Amino acid sequence: MRFEHSQQMKLGQQMKLAPRMIQSMEILQMPLAELRERIEQELESNPTLELAEFTADGPTDRDAGSERDGALDIGSDGADFGRLDEFTASNPDAAENSFDARVRHDDGPRQRVRDRGERDAKMDAMAQAPARAGSLGEQMLAQWSLCEVSDRVRAMGGAIINQLDEDGYLRASFDEIAQRESRVLRGLDPGPSETDWELALQAVQLLLDPPGVAARDAQECLLIQIDSLAERAAEGDEDAPMIDLLALSAARRLVSEFLDDLMKNRLPKIAARSGLTLEEINAGIEQLRRLSLAPARGLTESAPEAIIPDATVEYDEENDRYYAYLNDGRLPSVRLSTEYESLARDRSTNKRDKEFLRKNLSNASWLIDAVEQRKRTLLRVISAVIDEQRDFFDYGPEALRPLPMKTIADRLGIHVATVSRAVSEKYLMTPRGIVPLRGFFSGGLATDSGEDVSANAVRAAIEELINTEDKSKPLSDEAMVKILNDKGIDIARRTVAKYRDQLGIPTARMRKQF
Repeated sequence: MRFEHSQQMKLGQQMKLAPRMIQSMEILQMPLAELRERIEQELESNPTLELAEFTADGPTDRDAGSERDGALDIGSDGADFGRLDEFTASNPDAAENSFDARVRHDDGPRQRVRDRGERDAKMDAMAQAPARAGSLGEQMLAQWSLCEVSDRVRAMGGAIINQLDEDGYLRASFDEIAQRESRVLRGLDPGPSETDWELALQAVQLLLDPPGVAARDAQECLLIQIDSLAERAAEGDEDAPMIDLLALSAARRLVSEFLDDLMKNRLPKIAARSGLTLEEINAGIEQLRRLSLAPARGLTESAPEAIIPDATVEYDEENDRYYAYLNDGRLPSVRLSTEYESLARDRSTNKRDKEFLRKNLSNASWLIDAVEQRKRTLLRVISAVIDEQRDFFDYGPEALRPLPMKTIADRLGIHVATVSRAVSEKYLMTPRGIVPLRGFFSGGLATDSGEDVSANAVRAAIEELINTEDKSKPLSDEAMVKILNDKGIDIARRTVAKYRDQLGIPTARMRKQF
């Protein structure tokens, strides 16, 4: 066996994403709330980044302007609009060059923000925020601890509560509970029988709020809630809603005897078998609509996060055009610290400290540049979308046109991936309401006239047909295909069914009202 060493030279090209470019792409993709959190994290961790100081005349030289700054420039193709594609790995000194340029040209009169004894808005908000609600198990056990039951029933009830799922249902059998909760049940002599478990379960169902918790299936859940309402009405509970006891009685019969037919909307069949009139059945259904199939959700489900539009689109009547501006007034206005910039330039600063300062100043500089780049790119994309989808703003969702992201990318001279990141999780406040920016991009269907219509517009047309239909004779998918074909939209029945499912609309048989 022979070992040899050799050297070779090879010429080639390789493309890599620099960490700074990756950071810029991540910031471009962030929605407004997430970007705000990212900037606040950098403010906490990077001492060379500070909040900009506002004066009576507005922000100081490099501070961010008002939300409307640049609103009239979004259609411009001027050189001041940088592109994300221009961030390149071929210039590893970009961060240092940017920092050095700031050091050389920055002579603005800025000062660090210092504590002036004012109240901290963040601390006030945190102090006034409601305490986090306990888990479902914690809340149920807290209620159970106040119930007057025997020690034996208390232990078994606690074991049952530990096995509730997030909707409040008891999916486990009594044998499974006994195995999983052996530690809780230790000391019970004799061991719980099937009857003991049934009695303990009834106690949990009757004594805990909200009604319906610890049910084993949907039918039992609804019956518990119906019985609770009837009991409150019989006791004259002033807090109970207006309850029609006859309708509630009909609702109980529907759930206990005809639940399968009810779920399939077979109301005439129910009427024939039960002796109830359609009016009585519909009154019972109205009572059922007040009940919940997931009674415990309200205890643990957090409120949905509010949508914060990244930009606002308004109409300029004088010039008959729509324009956009970013809602970036919610973002902290940040800048580099002049004090630390001076220290980094000072020759008397030791090498270790200077290296630390230069690294953090570079990071802060790149963050500021990436945020500004995000603003420019997002405004350009929104401006192009407004031009392409002008009919949507004039006439509504049914006027949406098919718009591939490549169309916007080619128009702006950027990559399709950049457009995709720019529109990800972004929302616009428009005269038509708050709409997702990604919703303007979709494929389409051909019309008889040779024009294309957006898939979103077709969905809007289907939704409008269903909203205006005669509920006693709802439109079938085949009927909607015929109506759309008459309007010049060539569409198949399976496509109508797919779009209807995407809208969360049931079939015609389930929509029919008797």
